[in-house]
Amino acid sequence: MPDASPAKWHIAHTSWFFEEFVLQAAIDGYRFFDPQYRYLFNSYYESVGPRHSRPERGLLSRPTIEQVWAYRAHVDEEMHLLLERDALAPDLRKVVTVGLHHEQQHQELLLTDIKHLFSKNPLQPAYAAESVVPQRASASSLRFMEFPGGIVEIGHTGEGFCFDNELGRHRVFLEPFLLANRPVTNEEYLQFIRDGGYEKPEHWLSEGWACVQREQWQRPLYWSDSLDREFTLTGARELDTHAPVCHLSYYEADAFARWAGGRLPTELEWECAAASVPVEGNFVETGAWHPMPISLSNANSAALQQMFGDTWEWTASAYAPYPRFQPLNGALGEYNGKFMVSQLVLRGGSCATPQSHIRSTYRNFFYPSARWQFSGLRLAADVHR
Repeated sequence: MPDASPAKWHIAHTSWFFEEFVLQAAIDGYRFFDPQYRYLFNSYYESVGPRHSRPERGLLSRPTIEQVWAYRAHVDEEMHLLLERDALAPDLRKVVTVGLHHEQQHQELLLTDIKHLFSKNPLQPAYAAESVVPQRASASSLRFMEFPGGIVEIGHTGEGFCFDNELGRHRVFLEPFLLANRPVTNEEYLQFIRDGGYEKPEHWLSEGWACVQREQWQRPLYWSDSLDREFTLTGARELDTHAPVCHLSYYEADAFARWAGGRLPTELEWECAAASVPVEGNFVETGAWHPMPISLSNANSAALQQMFGDTWEWTASAYAPYPRFQPLNGALGEYNGKFMVSQLVLRGGSCATPQSHIRSTYRNFFYPSARWQFSGLRLAADVHR
């Protein structure tokens, strides 16, 4: 599909990043491994030059995967030599750090893109076998936790890495709000479907209803027609009704929230609630490759559950710049800022996210029709005095 890229393109593009933004800047007279790769593996950097069309990346039978691995090996070797022998200028060190986090983003995209590709194969192949995971429990009762609101600070602070879109930290005023203690489960979403959720326009935004009609959506992506099985990175398997629902578009998440008598939280509410929650959960390192029910140790917890990992959670917030937002210098200024229109923010990471990559201030963003990411939802509501 147009949004997904072949595995070898991800491998090449993450190598391209270091060659384009680090090696050529740090090494006088640097010779590119193959000048044509500058065109093939540029993602969206207009200031770097022209690029191959994203929807046609899957048609690139050449270079071969062997040639792409040779390219990656070359860039890796040059980077290792550079980091061993040189004290890089501070600005260039920052670019290297961005490149490492950029690669983590593509590690996640590799999994979501492979999953989509495999789902189109009639054999329904598995990417991997499920690893041993902790014993899990049934989903706890859904209840709302109240937050007082008031003036709170939003955005990244401290010495650790963050992307430019997490800055600058600023104060906002929040009305008191309610946030569900856990994400919405498959069983709860099944109730929405069985109640005619995809057939009743009153639950849907106008654009969402048009999308449902056009695409003939009747269930989450990867669910079977019978609604009792789903396709996962470990192959097709029985639907776990206690696990968080995932692979929903914003339109579906919003429609469910309306049907359930709630709403989606704003990203400001989500960050305020998550600020004191440890960044722990079902990440890619778990080896489950899919959202899981809450662990037994947390099943009866009064605290917020599964805020991190398992599924990205749609928020009601448009992806827009914070006050005093400053994009990175040079071509890397295109990394985030130019996408701040027509997209919605998701928070929390997923089962495909590296744990070291996520934090409470991390802002992911996708178009409202996107479904191939591990995206779910958590209900919110207003406080009525």
